[in-house]
Amino acid sequence: MQTRWDDNDQYGHINNVTYLSYIDTVITLWQIEQGMDLGGDAGMRFLVVESGCTYHAEARFPDTLHAGIRVGKLGNSSARFEVGLFRNDDETACVEGFFVHVAVDAETRPMRIPEPERSKIEAILAS
Repeated sequence: MQTRWDDNDQYGHINNVTYLSYIDTVITLWQIEQGMDLGGDAGMRFLVVESGCTYHAEARFPDTLHAGIRVGKLGNSSARFEVGLFRNDDETACVEGFFVHVAVDAETRPMRIPEPERSKIEAILAS
């Protein structure tokens, strides 16, 4: 993804909270590519219950960020999506972040992640 001029903060690098937006976008795009229903029309949706980032190096506009995604942990109703963001051609991530998603029903009660979503998530489960 292309960084934007307004992603920079007064220190001249990408603002910390902007990385969470990038990571959320990476996970959501992956879910869309997998054909997952994000609107809850199928009676299930994912809610974020935890997120975080570890920063290793600065990125700034006009850097291009490349993302790698995996699932670090898969439970009955939850999945921890982990994303590495790589600046330009760097081989080491400048940021590592995660979002924990919980599958919930229409009343927002946790539920078992249904098939075929579970098998799609298992496909990127870290060993």
